[in-house]
Amino acid sequence: MNQEILSPQHPSTERAFTVLLSPTRRGARLARLLTVAHLGAWGLPSESAAHIVAELAANASVHGRVRGRDFQLALAVSGQTLRIEVTDTRGDSVPPGPGAVKPPEDDHAENGRGLLIVEALADHWGVVPGPVPRKTVWAEIGLVR
Repeated sequence: MNQEILSPQHPSTERAFTVLLSPTRRGARLARLLTVAHLGAWGLPSESAAHIVAELAANASVHGRVRGRDFQLALAVSGQTLRIEVTDTRGDSVPPGPGAVKPPEDDHAENGRGLLIVEALADHWGVVPGPVPRKTVWAEIGLVR
């Protein structure tokens, strides 16, 4: 008797990229440039992803910065979804989640709109605490629009 043992099928990551970057303006800029380069090499659109990464990396560099600790950028394509994750080491500084982001009260303020941009461009996004001392802000974009 032939008997096959089938394991459950889990969605596999088709492409992935992860890098540690310094929590500086240069690190945030490099995160955006690496995103554009990798998505281009994978034959995927990069405009929305580049904007999302720029905002999340800038937040990691400004609000998530801890001297001597890098932030991590991770890109993963699974099926028709691109997942972007930016992890920093300031788990005690958690931004508001989806639907709770408010625009700055001063229309002329030079900052305070980053997560509004993420919310506008991403299909889904959120914040995952931990493990201590980290937090991850993630966003997902459908690759077929």
